[in-house]
Amino acid sequence: MMKNKFYITTPIYYVNANPHIGHAYTTIAADCLARFYREQGHDVYFLTGTDEHGQKIQKAAEQLNLSPKEFTDCISPKFKELWQTLNVSNDDFIRTTDARHIAAVQKFWEILKAKDEIYEGEYGGWYCVPDEMFWMESQLVDGKCPDCGRAVDFIKEKNYFFKLSKHQDWLLQYLKENPDFVFPQTRYNEVVGFLENNKLTDLCVSRPKSRLNWGIEVPFDREHVTYVWFDALINYISAIGFVDDKAKFDTFWPADIHMMAKDIIRQHAIYWPIMLKAAGLALPKQIVAHGWWKMGEIKMSKSLGNVVDPIEMVEKYGVDAFRYFLMRDVPFGGDGNFSTDSFEKRFNGDLANDLGNLVHRTANMISKYVDGKIPQGTALIWPEGIDSPILEKFVVQGGQASDLISKLAFNLYLAEVWDLIGAANKFVEQIKPWNLKKEGKQDEVINFLGIVVAVLKFSAQAIAPIMPSTAEKIKEQFSGDVIKIGEPLFPRVE
Repeated sequence: MMKNKFYITTPIYYVNANPHIGHAYTTIAADCLARFYREQGHDVYFLTGTDEHGQKIQKAAEQLNLSPKEFTDCISPKFKELWQTLNVSNDDFIRTTDARHIAAVQKFWEILKAKDEIYEGEYGGWYCVPDEMFWMESQLVDGKCPDCGRAVDFIKEKNYFFKLSKHQDWLLQYLKENPDFVFPQTRYNEVVGFLENNKLTDLCVSRPKSRLNWGIEVPFDREHVTYVWFDALINYISAIGFVDDKAKFDTFWPADIHMMAKDIIRQHAIYWPIMLKAAGLALPKQIVAHGWWKMGEIKMSKSLGNVVDPIEMVEKYGVDAFRYFLMRDVPFGGDGNFSTDSFEKRFNGDLANDLGNLVHRTANMISKYVDGKIPQGTALIWPEGIDSPILEKFVVQGGQASDLISKLAFNLYLAEVWDLIGAANKFVEQIKPWNLKKEGKQDEVINFLGIVVAVLKFSAQAIAPIMPSTAEKIKEQFSGDVIKIGEPLFPRVE
């Protein structure tokens, strides 16, 4: 029987600067889902990569006296290295300079041209170089880009256009019939509201080489290169064999989730579905747009110098602590405020005091009270007169875990796991196994330890998608016949 497939993507990240916490957040969230669905037995394909064309890249390269390809060859590997550092389990890493991607973009051009979805025309508009976007004068705010607030230039030139506008009514109807297509609800409302209140214009999808030569050539007009967004979105199909592997493409397309930050929702929820519809291809099942990490009320930005470096966080606190905080501290989809104080509070409370303490004290009790032999195959008996929520938490976890993860409620999922861990710590204090040992009640000691070990094994399995290294360490300690006492998982930060 064929396995269920699960195809998840991050956006391909623009290589005009080094990766930061925003990139890490998107990719870790996607990784948690990929790991979860693998555990559920799905055939998972997890894609990430880098976006390497466009005017910003060309300018950044010129400032360093490098060719654009030399520049991207320096930056793109930094993303790969970061994903390895953060224990990201991506199956593929695509670059828009890859031959397979270039071939897919050019094939897409040919398909749209054959379907009369492309035409040549003259365009005049206000262009924002940092966002690589044209704007109408009515959209400008105080004469500047409405997205980033920076200066724009008026450009008039001949280009190729994609008939975006003719599909507006179809897309609006599709969204209304499929309210889960965009997540969360706030982003869905934003997209629907935009389509209801604005008339789409056709999308300028090429740039003349006289102005920009760093891009994928239009296959039927070598004097033009592809607009960077039109190029980038196609990565989601180029990576899975759109040109060269029909069996792979048929297996994994459509994508189950396109994961991204909220600032690129319109390109993914408007441009991309219409591009696919026009080309006769299936639409992705869901577009997920999470919020921003802020410092106070200000979005993190390289230009403001308020970004958090994931490498520095990992070096100080460890990979799994960083992953845990990102998934635990904020409801997924909303904005979050980052501070070292809130991070260290989670670290010392949830990780050191709760999970780390339970693991360490249980291992030591097994070593001290039962000669290091882990209780195996014991028919666990609930102690009389003990009011503890552990049994109830087992039931809740078993029934709701997959539901919470599949609904992207990472913080609620982890809260459930930590409720169980907290109940287990309380259980230790209620039972007082040291007293049972003194009273010679060895069977009760073994039974007690069996219950706590079961909690730890269950918790390790539950946190594996979010904290894979920690889960593995717990499993290693409590698997086999004899306890393996390790170093404290999360030494307190003072």
